[in-house]
Amino acid sequence: FHGIISREQADEILAGVEGAYILRESQRQPGCYTLALRFGNQTLNYRLFYDGKHFVGEKRFESIHDLVTDGLITLYIETKASEYISKMTTNPIYEHIGYATLLREKVSRRLSRTKNDSRKASVTSEENTSVEKITSLVRRAALTQNDNHFNYEKAHNFKVHTFRGPHWCEYCANFMWGLIAQGVRCSDCGLNVHKQCSKYVPNDCQPDLKRIKRVYCCDLTTLVKAHNTQRPMVVDSCIREIEARGLKSEGLYRVSGFTEHIEDVKMAFDRDGDKADISASIYPDINIIAGALKLYFRDLPIPVITYDTYSKFIEAAKISNPDERLEAIHEVLMLLPAAHYETLRYLMIHLKKVTLHEKENFMNAENLGIVFGPTLMRPPEDSTLATLNDMRYQKLIVQILIENEDVLF
Repeated sequence: FHGIISREQADEILAGVEGAYILRESQRQPGCYTLALRFGNQTLNYRLFYDGKHFVGEKRFESIHDLVTDGLITLYIETKASEYISKMTTNPIYEHIGYATLLREKVSRRLSRTKNDSRKASVTSEENTSVEKITSLVRRAALTQNDNHFNYEKAHNFKVHTFRGPHWCEYCANFMWGLIAQGVRCSDCGLNVHKQCSKYVPNDCQPDLKRIKRVYCCDLTTLVKAHNTQRPMVVDSCIREIEARGLKSEGLYRVSGFTEHIEDVKMAFDRDGDKADISASIYPDINIIAGALKLYFRDLPIPVITYDTYSKFIEAAKISNPDERLEAIHEVLMLLPAAHYETLRYLMIHLKKVTLHEKENFMNAENLGIVFGPTLMRPPEDSTLATLNDMRYQKLIVQILIENEDVLF
């Protein structure tokens, strides 16, 4: 650190020493610090910041020395290989070989399901297919013979990552340079790529079960792809249990179960997945199971009726003409991600069954709309006023979905 000196003085100190650097305090802005770095026979000056770690751009470093080391690597690569970098994504190995995350453990159970699938879920059956081992940077999923695979589209969940040791991009097959934060890794499936290559990777993420630590609070599409199911197993298990012993229960979904017992069910699903025991012998009160199902929907990071479609549903609900309103709601339903659509469809079929026992449970479509409106759809912005203003439309949307499930789905 050389205190308050000018750019010219910094240039004199560093002259002729490639890779050397000093720190100085700005003459024009006292209290602000500058990193002066010698590279390419010139002195480069960068405004230096500190928030617990040192940085001049988006990367944070424990020490100035690490920052400079990474900077020199980047400067060298960008200077010597700029044309090469610009062409990295033109002939990716990704497109030629194909990608799916290597499933490191076989599916623990054989999936059995009906063939009455949603129009938005495309199902493919791989029969007697032997997947050859591919000795390349790209990992490929070995699909279990005769297992159905639901091809829901899912974007990768890329986050900046620091790789230990040499790593190559699984999109373009080129080296990932730098000291830290050399690229990005998908936290759901483990795909490693350059940050610039991540823009070109298709929405074909196949989450790895080992990376999915819980069931509740997990993105809906991520969960169903990780477990290779058509819908979240929580939804299937809870609805199956409710329909077996609770359709005539008075105030079903309106009456609350004990919070601590609902939390127990949540922990059971997080711990045991589809093997969670929610039978009457463990939870005799059906309201606990109903509460656990509602909690699952409330805990979703992206609601079943997504933030992207929320305003469109609200606008559709405001249409006065019943036929036009129904058509508008149907059009917005088609915009939902496939896994969300299928989950909503299955839930509405179930809630329609609940209304058929209205004489015993006193729950009609309107009452269920009041309960499930705020549970299934939330405004994108966290505004109490917006939520209060939209509550009647949230209720109306769910009510219409229940009453017209056979037409809308």
